[in-house]
Amino acid sequence: MRWWDRDAWLELMAVFVQNPFRTFLSGLGVGWGVFMILITVGASNGLEAGVSSDLARFVRNGMYLWTQSTSIPYEGYRRGRWLEMTVDDADYLRANSQTMKVVAPRNQLGGWQGANNVSRGLRTGAFNVYGDVPEFIEMEPLIIREGRYLNQADLDELRKVAVIGERVAELLFAPGERIIGERLEISGVFFTVVGVYGSPLTGDDADESEQSIFIPFTTFNRAFHMGDQIGWLSLMFDESVHADSAAAEVMTLLKRRLHVHPDDQRAFGYWTTADDFEEMETVFGAFRIVSFVFGGLALFAGAIGIVNIMLITVKERTQELGIRRALGATPATVVRQIIGETLFLTALSGLTGMVAGVGTLEGLNRFLAGMGDSGSFRNPEVSLNVVLLSLGVLLVMGVFAGILPALRAVAIRPVEAIRSE
Repeated sequence: MRWWDRDAWLELMAVFVQNPFRTFLSGLGVGWGVFMILITVGASNGLEAGVSSDLARFVRNGMYLWTQSTSIPYEGYRRGRWLEMTVDDADYLRANSQTMKVVAPRNQLGGWQGANNVSRGLRTGAFNVYGDVPEFIEMEPLIIREGRYLNQADLDELRKVAVIGERVAELLFAPGERIIGERLEISGVFFTVVGVYGSPLTGDDADESEQSIFIPFTTFNRAFHMGDQIGWLSLMFDESVHADSAAAEVMTLLKRRLHVHPDDQRAFGYWTTADDFEEMETVFGAFRIVSFVFGGLALFAGAIGIVNIMLITVKERTQELGIRRALGATPATVVRQIIGETLFLTALSGLTGMVAGVGTLEGLNRFLAGMGDSGSFRNPEVSLNVVLLSLGVLLVMGVFAGILPALRAVAIRPVEAIRSE
């Protein structure tokens, strides 16, 4: 079959038009297989994009650590002793750790997830208020929209300055009103706004992230009578070090510093962002593999169906093929004809499934975009590489699916074929 031969194409179409229902059923399996590959891979990508967006506020090599109570008596200290960290402990860790790039002590007004009334004139809102050091922005990147972030001079000079989120600015300031240089009252203490930040997140996650206020750690402790206490530590370890190794080193240093038994597993609580990123990559990598395996099986089942249909078609066309051979058609010509027909049916079915799959994902994507924040599922899509890989596998399977019917056609003897009914 020559691709530019009009008569050959008309003959090819006639073969399938004679049995449209059978042609539809034989191609349905292949189209469904391709459709399922694209849908499952796209859905996996959508989940991965949503989870990745939720983790966008964190660096991959971050660690967050807080104190708890001891579970083992040690060096004269009783079991159940509640631990507290101070600025000196953070300095000790910074000086002795071989893996930590950033050691950022933090405090929060009102405790974990506490919100506090912040006022400016007649406007009031409940926001998270944190005491931080300048290095914290390396841990959880922020987008500075106006002004600046905290600096070391703010800490050294105990400046009463604040960096506020865009949502805070929206609630406490009128549209177009000057923000930088204005004052806020937090628990009876006045702070001057030096910066406004935005979040790299989107939707509701961004709104939540932008409802926070950052003030210098030293000023925070002085203004709110925290002494030298630390609520928790935000740590960033060297990227060349595994999270487990970094955590083990930190635990060893702090247990030695705070007289905690080396085997006490309850004295400190911590989590590392690396664990979340690795878990995400493992889970979604497995999703993609499962998608290709089950989609491939469906595709293979569809190809088997096409083989069976083509074998039936060859049997029904015994006389036609016999006459072709009697008129001088070579075995190679017959093989090309049958494989061409099989490949055409396979490719047409696969491309139909591909268009349906991409169209479904595009429609779902637009629907989610219209909803605004879609949570942990967003931007379901497939890459061009996945589409091309599916198309390549499809064409290879189409060629192999045509080999057996083609060999059966070549095996037909012209004289016997002409005599058959």
